[in-house]
Amino acid sequence: MTAELQAEAAEGPAESQGTNCQMLLNRLEEITGIQDPSFLRAALKAANGDLTDVVNFLTEEHVKEPGQEAVAVEPSDCEGSAVGKEQPTNVIDLTPENKDDVQAVIALSFLESLEVQGVERDANRAHKASAAENRNRSKWKRCEVWGENPKQNDWRRVDDWPVGMMNIGNTCWFSAVIQSLFQLPEFRRLVLSYSLPQSMLENCQSRSEKRNIAFMQELQCLFALMLGTHRKFVDPTASLELLKGAFKSADEQQQDVSEVTHKLLDWLEDAFQLSVNVNSPRDKSENPMVQLFYGTFLTEGVHEGKTFSKIETFGQYPLQVNGYRNLNECLEGAMVEGEIEPLPSDQSVKYGQERWFTKLPPVLTFELSRFEFNQSLGQPEKIHNKLEFPQIIYMDRYLYSSKEIIQRKREETRKLRKQIAILQQKLERYMKYGSGPSRFPLPDMLQYVLEFASTKLPLVVPSAQDSQMTPAQSPAECCALNEPLQQNSVLETESTEKTDGTASTLINPPSQQEFMSKPPQPSCLPTEMPECPAPRVITEEEMSLVRTCLQRWRSEIEQDIQDLKDCITRINQSIGQMYGDPVLRQVPYCLHAVLVHEGQANAGHYWAYIYDQPRKSWLKYNDISVTKSSWEEVERDSYGGLRNASAYCLMYINDKLSHFIADDADDAETGQFQKEVELLPPELQNYIQEDNWRLEQEVEEWEQEQSCKVPQIEPSTPSESQDFTSESGQDQSSSCEHSICSLSSEHARIAKDQTAQAIANTADACEKNGVEAALYKAFHEEYSRLYLLAKETPTPHSDPRLQHVLIYFLRNNAPKQVVERTLLEQFADRNLSYDERSISIMQVARGKLKEIGPDDVNMEEYKKWHEDYSLFRKVSVYLLTGLELYQNRKYQEALTYLVYAYQSNATLLMKGPNRGVDESLIALYRRKCLLKLNDMAAALFVSSAEADVLEGINILNELIIPCMHLIINNDISKDDLDAIEVMRNRWCSYLGQEDMDANLQMKLSELLPRLLDCSAEVIILKEPPKIRPNSPYDLCSRFAAVMESIHGAAPVTVK
Repeated sequence: MTAELQAEAAEGPAESQGTNCQMLLNRLEEITGIQDPSFLRAALKAANGDLTDVVNFLTEEHVKEPGQEAVAVEPSDCEGSAVGKEQPTNVIDLTPENKDDVQAVIALSFLESLEVQGVERDANRAHKASAAENRNRSKWKRCEVWGENPKQNDWRRVDDWPVGMMNIGNTCWFSAVIQSLFQLPEFRRLVLSYSLPQSMLENCQSRSEKRNIAFMQELQCLFALMLGTHRKFVDPTASLELLKGAFKSADEQQQDVSEVTHKLLDWLEDAFQLSVNVNSPRDKSENPMVQLFYGTFLTEGVHEGKTFSKIETFGQYPLQVNGYRNLNECLEGAMVEGEIEPLPSDQSVKYGQERWFTKLPPVLTFELSRFEFNQSLGQPEKIHNKLEFPQIIYMDRYLYSSKEIIQRKREETRKLRKQIAILQQKLERYMKYGSGPSRFPLPDMLQYVLEFASTKLPLVVPSAQDSQMTPAQSPAECCALNEPLQQNSVLETESTEKTDGTASTLINPPSQQEFMSKPPQPSCLPTEMPECPAPRVITEEEMSLVRTCLQRWRSEIEQDIQDLKDCITRINQSIGQMYGDPVLRQVPYCLHAVLVHEGQANAGHYWAYIYDQPRKSWLKYNDISVTKSSWEEVERDSYGGLRNASAYCLMYINDKLSHFIADDADDAETGQFQKEVELLPPELQNYIQEDNWRLEQEVEEWEQEQSCKVPQIEPSTPSESQDFTSESGQDQSSSCEHSICSLSSEHARIAKDQTAQAIANTADACEKNGVEAALYKAFHEEYSRLYLLAKETPTPHSDPRLQHVLIYFLRNNAPKQVVERTLLEQFADRNLSYDERSISIMQVARGKLKEIGPDDVNMEEYKKWHEDYSLFRKVSVYLLTGLELYQNRKYQEALTYLVYAYQSNATLLMKGPNRGVDESLIALYRRKCLLKLNDMAAALFVSSAEADVLEGINILNELIIPCMHLIINNDISKDDLDAIEVMRNRWCSYLGQEDMDANLQMKLSELLPRLLDCSAEVIILKEPPKIRPNSPYDLCSRFAAVMESIHGAAPVTVK
């Protein structure tokens, strides 16, 4: 118990002290699970009333309750309630009266050992060291992930688009919470307009009051920047250091969303209390934080024959997830505990309790309890169950003002559910019929019997066997159909008495009594037995009777089953519409924000989806990234059940007060923040202006750095004319025309052998009709040849586009002018000077080129087509190299090539499906490489050898995490998502392993947040080495060899 609480207890009356003591005992019972009050009082007395010491002593020292062994404690009376249940330590009731308890529980979650004085000294030292580290921290590295442009201009904010928040080391939880609160205009207005008289600031003596005011001031500065900064993201370091200092956490572990929200609102509440009601610190009715986020609920019930009623305050309302399908079911389970209906008339005792909201806050927050403590494993686990929630929830059914009508509807619902249970039991008797351990649907069993009776034995003549079998059935099917009959008798039913006569007739026909009385003898050898079970003897009359009865019974039973299903469906619809009465739709709450957690209980990543009222769309706030989203994406990432991501906190706002809480829909999308900036106090406006000035200085410094750099151009020789550096662009200082000529000339040189062959075919035309006629013939024949090749269907082992640039152009429907000029440049290439005829044709072609003016061909468009083909060849080379390396088990080198191939190819595919190579092939082998490398890194990590551990960590940091970052931040496929989940689960499975070295566990705790939150750091990957194919034919043959090898699974090396 803190000093403030001790002082408060000493000043209060004896009755108040007794109440506080009981409150502490109840909280200790919840936290530790120890049920003996006398034992808890003794522990509290031994610790001089310090709650945190008691908690640490009772939990960390594993103290057992007197008289108990290592068994589970008996459940308390309130077990089963969503609110009253023992919660995990990271789920805390946020009430103004229990703040000291909240701090104690938070301390329990993050401290390993605690002595109050020593911890305060450690916290002060940690705070000073952290502040010094912030001052000395190098500038935030510009994003250079996977070749992105590192220009500072790319990080400028666009208009009034919301800004992101920097992750300074496992602080995504802070960003998720602050962004959700900042996007509430009323909350934003309260924070930015907060002020205290100078006299009050000078008279503040309490350490907590000073801390709260300092935090409020830092939060004001942060909010001001989020309004008016020109940056795309802001740095929350100053606010974070104060908040993190309260947890006294020496390491960099992630905080829990609910805990940080509790602490943050606690501090804000205390800070506002200083300004609204300094004379009565206990009266918080005028506190704006309480008015905005806190409500009250009434608990009524009967316990051991005695009625009780009490009103409690709540902030974030905790809800259990296990056992519920949607939010309304969670709320219903939290509001009703046990049965409160009267028992039979001879008993007057009632039991159970109900909760009713008496006052709902404008901002209603639900805390979804997705973590539970696994007693057998001794560690927390995350609950991944699917839980749906609506965009609009009507709270009328949970209000005290609707008590009478809701109680009636709950009673009706209970009766309907009982009817459904009865109908389900009846339906199950049909669908699981039989008396043995294996049971089957009754209609199917009757069908099997009918099929058995209809099966005819084959004739003695072997050639006639097939014709005598039932055409619709194979022997295997007949055996399968008969199998259930060997285990269960169809005739053992409620209607056995009606069919006994028929059954005996079928089994023992009168004409076969003599045969049945003889000892059983095989009628034929096992090899000659019939392939399908069938009746030995059955008359036409018997067959007719069996068929008639079985078909009628089957039809009757199918009708009964359908009637039961229809009745259950109708009752479910009635239950679903039970609360659809317009009277119960008067208090709508709209979903404002969804806080999502991805990962496991010990590590993970947080982000938020927030509904933007002016833009009428959902936005995703993921650290520095703020992107447009959709409700479908919110559902996918928030419901849970599919992956390790699920909603952890839901924030709703009263729709009828939305004008008070949210931005008006009539406000323009741009300009709203600017209006608020103009209303800020002068000191905050100056703070924004200074930060924007610093941004301009940073941009200017960066531009000066770039201007001083000398471009490094790789030298090229004639033998290296196929260097892809030339394909991807020349010196930036060259003119546009020179750049175009360089690319097109390069492509002409690539195809010079094909062009030379076309010229050779015109020898007769040149002699008879002259050079120009020869050029005309060569031009049209080459065009026809390439056109036919472009129309050919590509095969897995060949890609005609690699043969010639014009095949690529024709397959992608390039403009006619681009195609013709490109082909003319083929014949104007200086490398065609083989003989006099080639030189003459080249000269005529060059003259034709000069006649083509700027109005005839769009040179900018012409340049882009050649750039695309250059990039296409580069992608193909990277893909082939990556596949070769993969087959030779060089996974690290292969991944780099495949990643760059995929990224460049994605750029091409945005322009058309034939612009790039098969995306699924690159993705498949990129995924295979990742999984192989992950297995390799994990094996090295757990080997415990220092060198191997270091190598495994390097693989993870330099290859796996960057690649996962890239995949997640693009349109991710289900296969990629599954692969990432497999990799993450592999590392998460090492958490808490007893046989793992403590040093490895520490390294693992540092790695996991980065593995689960790939956006937390900026990682640079160098582009792979350049590859130079000698000719298009070499590239085509290499493509064929590699494609054949990956299908044949034989490693190859292509020279």
